[in-house]
Parts: sequence; C-alpha cells; structure tokens
Amino acid sequence: MSRRALLKWLVPAAILLSHSPAWAENRLALVIGQSAYKSVPALPNPANDAKAMTELLSASGFQVVSASDLSQNELRAKVGEFASEVAAKGADTVALVFYAGHGLQVDGENFLIPVDVDPKREADIAVQAVRLNDILNTLNSVPTRMRIVLLDACRNNPFPTLKTAGNGLAIVDAKTGVPGTFVSFSTSPGAEAEDGSGANSPYTTALLTAAKDPAPIEETFKRVRVAVNKVTDGRQTPWDSSSLTEDFRFAAPMTASGQGGPKLAATKRTVEEWTRDLKGKPVEAANEIIVADGTDEAYEAFATLFASTPRGLQARDWLNRHRRMVAWNNAVLINTAASYRAFLAQYPDSDLTATARRLEERLRNKPIPALALATPATNAALTCPCNNQPQPAPLKKADTPTKKPDTTRRAGSRPPAQVYDDVVVVRRPPPVVYEPAGPPVVYERSPPVSIGIGVGVGGGYGPRDSYQGRRGY
Repeated sequence: MSRRALLKWLVPAAILLSHSPAWAENRLALVIGQSAYKSVPALPNPANDAKAMTELLSASGFQVVSASDLSQNELRAKVGEFASEVAAKGADTVALVFYAGHGLQVDGENFLIPVDVDPKREADIAVQAVRLNDILNTLNSVPTRMRIVLLDACRNNPFPTLKTAGNGLAIVDAKTGVPGTFVSFSTSPGAEAEDGSGANSPYTTALLTAAKDPAPIEETFKRVRVAVNKVTDGRQTPWDSSSLTEDFRFAAPMTASGQGGPKLAATKRTVEEWTRDLKGKPVEAANEIIVADGTDEAYEAFATLFASTPRGLQARDWLNRHRRMVAWNNAVLINTAASYRAFLAQYPDSDLTATARRLEERLRNKPIPALALATPATNAALTCPCNNQPQPAPLKKADTPTKKPDTTRRAGSRPPAQVYDDVVVVRRPPPVVYEPAGPPVVYERSPPVSIGIGVGVGGGYGPRDSYQGRRGY
C-alpha cells in the first residue's frame, strides 16, 4: 500500500475514533419484553420495544442481556443472573433494567407479570408474579454506581377477575431507598399507559429519540414526558423518581469530562411563582412547561390559570390522582388500620377504596401479639435443666459473688457477668453505655420456684420487606 493510500485510510479512521463516545463507568443492562401472554390477549409492542431498546442501549455503551416472554421462574432467574454479572463487573457499574409488558399493583405493591400467570383472585398475583420490590432489592444488594429501572408496564389490568386491583402502578419513591437510583414509569402512578398503534409504545418511542441527545438523564425524561403527553393528547404522562447523586447520560459527550460530578439540587418553586411565570403564555406552551417540570406546584398553578380549558381539566385530574397516590403510598407504608381509615376518609370513592377497606378490616381484626416481658432492672438468672443435672439452690442473703464484677467496659462490648457459684448472672445493658447502678444485689433464700417461658407468634400473610420500608399484615 502506498503512503498516500495509507494516509487516505488512516485519516477518516482517526476522525472516527476521536468522535467515538467515552464512558467513565461499566454499563450493563437487562432488557425484557413480555408479549406472548398465555391466559390473556398478547401485547404486540413489548417485543418490539425490547428489541429497539437493546439497540439503543448497545449504542450507548451498555453490555445488554435481552430476554423475552419469560415465565415466573425464568424472570426470577434472569434477574438473579443479571445481578451476578453486575457484581462481577464491580462497584463502578451502571445497572439498568428495562421492562415492557403487563404490571399490576395489588394491596399497594407493584408486580411484574410473567407470561405464564393465570390468576383467579388477587392473592394469586403474589404467588404467580414477581414483586418489583424484589427486583429493586436484588439490585440494591449489589455494589453499583447507580441503578436505573425503566418500566413500560402500566397498561390496563388484563385480568377481569381482579376487580379490586388498583389502576396502573403504585408510587415507588426512590428518595426513600438506596441513593443512586432512578425509576421511571411509562405513565403517572395510578394511571394506565397505552400500548400504541405504531411499532413501539408511545413511551419507548419518545425514549428512543430523547436518549440520543447527550443530556443528563433528568432532562432526557423531561423530554419523554412532554413527547408522550403531546402524542397521546394529554391522556398519558410518564413519571419518574430519582435519588441519583451523580450525572448520567445515555449518549456520552465526545469526552468524559462533565460526567460523574456531584448533582446540584434543583430549586423548587412555589405555586405563586409558577402562576407568575405561566400567566399570559399560550395554553399549549404553558402545558409543555409544567409537564416537563412535573411538580405539584406547577400543575396547581396551571390548573387554576387554565381551569376552563381541556388542558386545565387534564392537569387537575393529574394533580388529584397524584395526591391520591401519595396518600395511598403513605397509608401502605404505615400499614395500620388507622392509616387505611384515614385514607378512606380522605378518598372514600376511588379505585383503591375496596382494597383499603379490606386491609383496614384485616388489620382491625388482627389479634394483638402478646407483649414481650420487660427485663427487670435487677439482676436475673435463667437456668435450664441440662443433661438432667441438679439445679443450684436459690441464693441466700449471706451469699456473695465469688468474683467482684468488672464494671468497666467499652461501648458496644458485652456487659460484665457476675458468678454466683454455678449460676452466671448477666446485666442487661442500657442502650448506650453500661454503668452499674450500685453494689451487687443479694438474694434471700426462698422456696423453690418454677419458671415457665412461653412464646406466642401472631399475624397473617404479609409481603416481604418493601423497597421503601417493612410491611406486614
């Protein structure tokens, strides 16, 4: 090859390499598309959505694991395998999960629906489906740089027998979980998303376009919200929650500079400030602004200013539904009969009314477990007949410890023990630092006393530890 020909080949290659994207971290993605449901009509778009997202994420520097039409066991196994691969990559890894398919909320918990489910009642969902919290907890158990979960799963409830399941998905507040998490729904909590009439769902279509720009992820999903809201004529507005502390972009800049730095908290504006900003603007322009912002304050100002317009009515509906879902999320997290009664008093007629009444009744009628016996302030000894050995006689008043207790100990260490012949007596420490209350306690001889210990456990079925807190019915 001549020198001129070699240069002719090398120059374009050098230009191409200089413009190749660079990422400061490992990127690993799990993409799942659930279309071929066996007991309900198939969904045409999730398979297409998964294929398109696989291509987008591969171009964005992700090593992609893709799967489709998974049963419950397959879905659980795939998530476990993905977590193992993330762990092998190391702590400097961005782990992303994209799921397209059916999802449901039952009793305030979100479930992703495998293709082999066939529920006859709500209780079957907990047995046959996969909890979203389990997936989030699995990702949280692996050291990662950040976790991103994108759910195109808020479609209509496909199971007519589950009449009391809530619409859409329940809120997942990333701010109450592990920092470094971003969760996005294809529509707002409590609402239903459209599958779309094109090759992809409205949510995936908007994401495929917005993610190509090297903008921070929050800005990317602002564009997704606006695009989906516009194409569905306001019927659907995606929603997200973030606890990210670092920058992330799907499409990296030409260099890695500008990525990975600390994030600055956005200033939250009041309703009055939003009213001043929106006043005088055309309704469609103002609608795009508040949809991109996504806060209650922006929607409240818009719904008041444009109350008589269709967009104003949609904004009011969004605001009312969002506040209802926040109240429902709070009731579920508290998970007491009183919390569900408070929700019913505030929202007596909603798609969650039947569920709230059932949970309130279940908790109201739940037996109260026996309270644990309080440990007395004085020393106490527990003895048991081990190997049929005779028990030591009760101590007399004249009996004294064979060894003076060591009253000094470091915070967090075991409390000092006192030895009375063959009986070991241990003081129960206060919460922080143990300090003896006075001289050792001595005992009068008394007739033999039998001690019986009983343990009672009460309660019924309850979900596992949730992403936002521990619950149990």
